[in-house]
Amino acid sequence: MNKIILFGFLVGFASCLLSKQPNVVVFLVDDLGYMDIGANNPNCFYETPHIDRLAATGMRFTDGYAANPVCSPTRYSLMTGKYPTRVRATNFFSGKRSGKFNPAPLHDKMDLHEITLAEALKDEGYGTFFAGKWHLGPSKQWWPKAQGFEVNMGGWAKGGPYTGKKYFSPFKNPELHPDSPEGEHLPNRLAEETANYILKNKEKPFLAYLSFYSVHTPLQGRKDLVEKYKKRAAGITGTEFGPLHDRKVRILQKHAVYAAMVEAMDEAVGKVLSALDDAGLTDDTLVVFTSDNGGLSTSEGSPTSNLPLKGGKGWVYEGGIREPWIIRYPGVTEPGSVSSEMICSIDLLPTVAASAGISLEQAVDGIDLTPALKGGELKREALYWHYPHYSNQGGIPGGAIRMGEYKLFENYEDGTISLYNLEKDIGETKDLSALESERARKMRRKLHAWYKQVDARFLQPKGDSGMPWRP
Repeated sequence: MNKIILFGFLVGFASCLLSKQPNVVVFLVDDLGYMDIGANNPNCFYETPHIDRLAATGMRFTDGYAANPVCSPTRYSLMTGKYPTRVRATNFFSGKRSGKFNPAPLHDKMDLHEITLAEALKDEGYGTFFAGKWHLGPSKQWWPKAQGFEVNMGGWAKGGPYTGKKYFSPFKNPELHPDSPEGEHLPNRLAEETANYILKNKEKPFLAYLSFYSVHTPLQGRKDLVEKYKKRAAGITGTEFGPLHDRKVRILQKHAVYAAMVEAMDEAVGKVLSALDDAGLTDDTLVVFTSDNGGLSTSEGSPTSNLPLKGGKGWVYEGGIREPWIIRYPGVTEPGSVSSEMICSIDLLPTVAASAGISLEQAVDGIDLTPALKGGELKREALYWHYPHYSNQGGIPGGAIRMGEYKLFENYEDGTISLYNLEKDIGETKDLSALESERARKMRRKLHAWYKQVDARFLQPKGDSGMPWRP
């Protein structure tokens, strides 16, 4: 009888939690790789205790993705629930690097007619707060306050902390004011602003969106943490780099400055989570943690390794698109649970909207993840990627489709394909396209049908290089 009473109480308590509009906290880390947190990588060189504890109290996704291998497109997808290909926002904004061919046309701003995550929640009475990197438009008319956020701390056109002393104040960021005391560390400042907002606005539901500039270049870390990891790195031996096409790729984590940046970001996450505890809001808050693309492994200092994943930022291989994904939703997610369902940044908006009881007016490509959060399955047949550009990191222009354990990659320069079984070969080392030709043909047809559906654009001619491949 006591067990029955207890069970009834727990069900009633969970129902009570679910009946409320939850607060929403989103942590978006720039350039953080799947293997850069301890929850995903027991042998991780970097310490991430606060993120790991978040995973232990929520659900960790092993097969979570970004919609694109670089930043702005993924950020667009998180805000709108759309594949960036649908709006031609297929590279980081202003990114127009050419190679053998010219890149596809690039739409380099998030249009004001888009209904963003912030706008959807604000219309339902939510307070809306943004801190950190925006990179979704060239001027103020496209920055956070024009897209549904009531408060903006640091979001503007730049894709990195390139002004002032960069990761240390004075920051000279026109949207981060007043400026900080000399020497303050940027992730700490952004976390303090987010925590203060939470503590001051706990009387009504809110969206607090902390979009770190960390761990994007320039590579700068706190001196105390850099020294800590230099000592640790001194005891690590082995080959640091290996080949990837015409690039070298880092295959060993031991970069002390990058490690310092990761740990400082983790501390900032902990500060915000502590604010939820202090405000008594932990059980009323949906928390999402993810990244915008894979870890930086093939350029700009190549500070991290994504092994066993192939490639990194700027590549449509798993190292460039598979991301840390953690969601804690009290009353819905089981603490310490793990899901292998395929999810993507396009899913954030419909999932948050569902949690708040909002019916979206606009069409989205993403789906509500609630069934997965409850431990069930998603009715998703495929995920798609489209990157018709030459990345700053050496990435090949190409597209991909994942269906179940299989992933097909298509090279846009020449139309060649490769097929991988990710369950058996997560490192994408064995091309099965000849061995499983019928599967490859079916997946390719489906990918090409998606190209038409979203009006995908492709590489353009350049000089005497001839015509690039077309599907």
